[in-house]
Amino acid sequence: MTPETWYAASARPFESLPPLEGRQEARVAIVGGGYAGVCLALGLAERGMRDVALLEREGIGHGASGRNGGFVFAGYSLGEDALLRQLGAERARVLYGATTHAVDLIRRRIRQYAIACDAVDAGVIWANWFRDQSILHARQQLLKESYGVTWEWLPESQLRSVIHSNRYHDALFERNALHLHPLDYLHGMVRAAQGQGVRFHEHSRVRKLERDGPAWRIRTDGGEVQAQTVVLACGGYLAHLQPQVDRAVLPIATYVMVTEPLGERLHECLHTDAAIYDTRFAFDYYRPLKDTRLLWGGRISIRNRSPQAVKKLLLRDLLRVFPQLEGVKIEFAWSGLMSYARHQMPQLGTRGDGLWWMQAFGGHGTAPTCAAGELLADALAERGGGWREFAPFGLQSVQRPFGYLAAQAQYWWLEAKDRWKAMLEG
Repeated sequence: MTPETWYAASARPFESLPPLEGRQEARVAIVGGGYAGVCLALGLAERGMRDVALLEREGIGHGASGRNGGFVFAGYSLGEDALLRQLGAERARVLYGATTHAVDLIRRRIRQYAIACDAVDAGVIWANWFRDQSILHARQQLLKESYGVTWEWLPESQLRSVIHSNRYHDALFERNALHLHPLDYLHGMVRAAQGQGVRFHEHSRVRKLERDGPAWRIRTDGGEVQAQTVVLACGGYLAHLQPQVDRAVLPIATYVMVTEPLGERLHECLHTDAAIYDTRFAFDYYRPLKDTRLLWGGRISIRNRSPQAVKKLLLRDLLRVFPQLEGVKIEFAWSGLMSYARHQMPQLGTRGDGLWWMQAFGGHGTAPTCAAGELLADALAERGGGWREFAPFGLQSVQRPFGYLAAQAQYWWLEAKDRWKAMLEG
């Protein structure tokens, strides 16, 4: 079978994990084998809690965690300015700081467990699509004054020496960021957690979740797990186990493609190893890969598209930035579902009966899932209370199917505003 994504095609060997069979007991059972679930499993193991079982419906990283752009940087889908307005300076700084610490933890784990995941610790460039510099100045000042974070200014002349495109005007450079191969990173964390006693089961779709006295009983087609604590970490691929949890997220699609190896043609576009995204709401994001390919992503939609449709859309976006790549061959294209909440923040919480959830990372998943995994591991293993910082962002219903229409309409409106601004600038 032809791999659906470049990540699946290029991933290092990883032995498939056995489906759940028979009856097991666990202190903690995790449903979902993406970033959130695997980070939690490893965080629990590192705290000495090894009686953990993780159940994944498909394969590890089948969902957004194995389909994303591979960016690792701080922050949330909700911008820093809105976070500050809603929480105040102290609480906003704590939540944002959890993601900067997560970036450092990801680096440490890659080193500690010798995870071969093509990590490139070269930062991220936020390139300005518009001539108006105010958006860059405002964010740079806000990050420095309110969050203690410094992003370097890249003037247009310097920016164009590393990104050979007339499309951008000035940029900010976030040094505390990297990019990596998501599937290899996930597989490395799984091996690290397995080595400390955590059990992983692929192709183990949970059919039923029910109370069994003081514990929970989880049933799959092949077996069952009785656990004191259950964590739902399914993201945009809903488990249909707890309506209240499912109703709180909107699965939204985004698109990614990978070119053929470009050889020297890559240097006609880029002289940087940094990952790049731009200042529009509907931004492009891209990064160079180790074999001179270019990974390119963008767009937000309420529906998945075929690989051919994704290629057509994204190739048009790519050539608008790099017309010198006219005629380039696209070898892989795919879509994936991200989970969004109405408040644009992760949902991390419990109802107090041993059932927890962690979801709605909204396209900024690599660092926030690591942060959430650490907070929840601390809560379950050591009764830590840091997870309560997410309490203001609860399980608000997204009102499907009307929520889909509202999300798509908002996207089109903000995309149109960006186009109008660019047109006015000439």
